[in-house]
Amino acid sequence: MPSVKYLIELSDDDRRKLMDIVRKGSAPAKTILRANILLASDRNGKHPMTVQEIAETYHTSATTVQNVRASYAEKGLEATITRKKRETPPVAAKVTGDVEAKIIALACTQPPEGYSRWTVRLLADKVVELSILPEISYVTVQRPLKKTNFVLT
Repeated sequence: MPSVKYLIELSDDDRRKLMDIVRKGSAPAKTILRANILLASDRNGKHPMTVQEIAETYHTSATTVQNVRASYAEKGLEATITRKKRETPPVAAKVTGDVEAKIIALACTQPPEGYSRWTVRLLADKVVELSILPEISYVTVQRPLKKTNFVLT
């Protein structure tokens, strides 16, 4: 018989939470799968299943079962069943609060000679000309103006 690295013994509260997740069925599929794996692995249950039995029952791999069990033993219930929130966005924002303030301040100034008012394309060109940003789209210039209900008149 293979050795068991992580013994899963769920508390009554943890078991109740997991049963609610499985019964309701409104959680993401991975959350329900992880809840089922933990419930099947519970040593306090009638007959805890082996890793291979759990993998076959829930149509997943033995590695996934082992990873869920290891995560529960090391990090606890919430970290195991919920998705980790991303700390940083995949692409950093070009326009920060400082750049937004400079764009709005620029839009409040007199338009260039020969123009009666600022346009977002003129503002984008001026932002690059003043070296506020190395390059910027007129659409990106328009966003902070729209967000603050700024009207170019």
